[in-house]
Amino acid sequence: MTVKLFEAGEHRCIAFEDLVRCDDRVSGPSESCDSVQANQFLVVDNGRAALIAPGGTLPYNRLFMEVSQHFFVKHLDYVIASHQDPDIVASLNKWMVATDAQVIVPAIWARFIPHFANPGRTEGRLIPIPDGGMDIRLGESVLKALPAHFLHSEGNFHFYDPVSRILFSGDVGAAMVDPEDLAEPVSDFEAHRQYMEPFHRRYMNSNRACRFWVNMVRGLDVEAIVPQHGPHFRGRKMVNRFLDWFEELECGVDLMTQADYQVP
Repeated sequence: MTVKLFEAGEHRCIAFEDLVRCDDRVSGPSESCDSVQANQFLVVDNGRAALIAPGGTLPYNRLFMEVSQHFFVKHLDYVIASHQDPDIVASLNKWMVATDAQVIVPAIWARFIPHFANPGRTEGRLIPIPDGGMDIRLGESVLKALPAHFLHSEGNFHFYDPVSRILFSGDVGAAMVDPEDLAEPVSDFEAHRQYMEPFHRRYMNSNRACRFWVNMVRGLDVEAIVPQHGPHFRGRKMVNRFLDWFEELECGVDLMTQADYQVP
């Protein structure tokens, strides 16, 4: 499933959703499948392109074909990984072979992510993101790598596109929903919470990290928050509704007690 998130002039943002097929999936949310549903993203500006969160080996073949409908894959400029999880970047070696792209990864994971590739394949092609984030030049635009540490990974970044005003928010905002609900943005936030809360309470580190992230994002002009799993949030009202919820979320170590640390 391909969703055009934004297009104006020479700038495009495209999402690829639910590329992994599950033969035993008749109905029901993504957790009924052996693998988690994940979105991949292509940003193109004036003949340059970045692939964000290319995923693991399961969606690789279909993703390659889908991307080729929008850009000459060999000439991809960047493969970007927000963190080290396999659903983010386990297909790295395949992209290293198929393209001339450089790989942009958090500095803290720069010596770990090469384990997804053949020896020497990433040599000279890794660009580490410092903890404070950085600008990524793409064509005539810039993608901003924004700190999102401990949400959920220790070294983690989200990517803001000032042209489309889209924040690619990784696991923040992720939800496990039916495949047919992926393409349309969230329209009823309260009804959608049930698909987000269990994941966020378990995978986000703490409310302290949530609040710092929200404070940073409120300083941006964000039209859409687009997570790596599930549907996205579009429009200033829905974006603010999500930020209000996330800002107050108790999660991770906030919920831990001694009962969670006992010898089995």
